Order: sequence, then structure tokens, then C-alpha cells
Amino acid sequence: MRDQGGERDGTREDGRHDTPHEQEPSPDPEPRHDHGPCHDQEPRRGRPRSAAAERAILDAVIALLEAGEPLAGLSIERIARTAGVGKATIYRRWSGKEELFVDVVRDMEPDDPPLSGTEGLADLRIMLESLRTRGLAQRSSALLHNIFAQMKSHPKLWDEYFGTVIAPRRAAMLAAVRRAVAAGELRDDLDVELIDDLFVGPVLVRTVHRPEAPLPDDLVDRLMTALLQGLAPRRV
Repeated sequence: MRDQGGERDGTREDGRHDTPHEQEPSPDPEPRHDHGPCHDQEPRRGRPRSAAAERAILDAVIALLEAGEPLAGLSIERIARTAGVGKATIYRRWSGKEELFVDVVRDMEPDDPPLSGTEGLADLRIMLESLRTRGLAQRSSALLHNIFAQMKSHPKLWDEYFGTVIAPRRAAMLAAVRRAVAAGELRDDLDVELIDDLFVGPVLVRTVHRPEAPLPDDLVDRLMTALLQGLAPRRV
């Protein structure tokens, strides 16, 4: 879930709290269906966010998807009505459905692990293990698997997910590989992106292309050991 600035403590400028059922001005003339007390309109800019409202919106999307609604069929109005908020509450947090859906997926996935930012192979191992556990999460959640399948059939949504989730993770992996090379943990005569692909590729094969393949707890350790020792037969 996104955390921008100090807009998540739920306290409004007038001392009240922004709750999931608060009425807010709608950005278009469609009928209002949300419920709760009606408050005076306030300017869009500068209002603190409500963590409870964000949670209600994410839960509303998940509930609708669990009920069988396709991603393409979900409207902001439907989501707002289910969450018990005004559409302006959603638009204040997300620019559109694609950005919202990406946050829903991130909310359902395991959190990205903290990295040292200074280690090479150690951080690389942490990120590979995170990739393995996300693969397990997708296997164990039919809903998450279904969402990913739908995302890939909607280029705009997939591009948003790739740009805000996959690309930063890849950049972090490349940075860890560069640190490992600089520290003498990996060869310095190979292309950094090739090294990265050699580590990430086998995990992606098992998590994406071979959904039946096992993802044991020691997979990352065995993979890294094999790559670091090399695949050529040992000379006696």
C-alpha cells in the first residue's frame, strides 16, 4: 500500500477523522450511493489521508473480485459504493483504476523484504527468496493467480504493474549484483545484466513457466551454490 508523506494518520484539518463511510464530493454527476453522515465539502488538495478509508477501498476491490467480478468490469463508482466512500476519496489516492489495482495486488502479495543496501550476494539472496515466496503465494491463492492472469490481458494495467513493481525490483537486483562484483564476490568480466538473469531466471522458470515445479525452502541456497561453483564437471 502506498505511503506518501504524512497523509495516513486519519486526522483531518478540522479535527475530525476521515472514515471509510464519509460522504465526499463526487468528481462527476453520477448518482451517489454511499452512506454515512454528510460533511461540508473541503478542497481536494492538502487533506490528510485516512488509513481506514484506504483499507476499506482495497478490501472492497478484493471482495468484488472474490465475488467473481472481472477487473475490466469494475468501475470506480462500484468500488466506492462497496467501500462506503465517495469517489473523490478514491481519486485523491489513486489516479485511476490501474494504479488502484496495482496496489490491491501489492497488498495481497508478501511484503518486499528490507535490504542492507550495502551487501552484494546477501541482498541478492534476500531478493531471490522473496521471489520464491511470492511464487508460493500466487500458487496458494486462486484469487491472486486469477488477478495476474487478467492483468496480463490488459496492457495498460500490466504496464502500470511492471513500471511500479517489477522494474524497481529488477533495478534493486542489478544494484546488488554490481555491489557483489565490486566486492569481489562475483566475476567482473561478465555483463551485469547477464549475471542477474542467471540468478533470477531459474526462479522465474519455476514460479511462472513451471507452476508444477517444487519451490522448496532450500531452493535459493542450492541455486546460488550451483552458480557460484559453476556447472562444469570438477576435474580430479
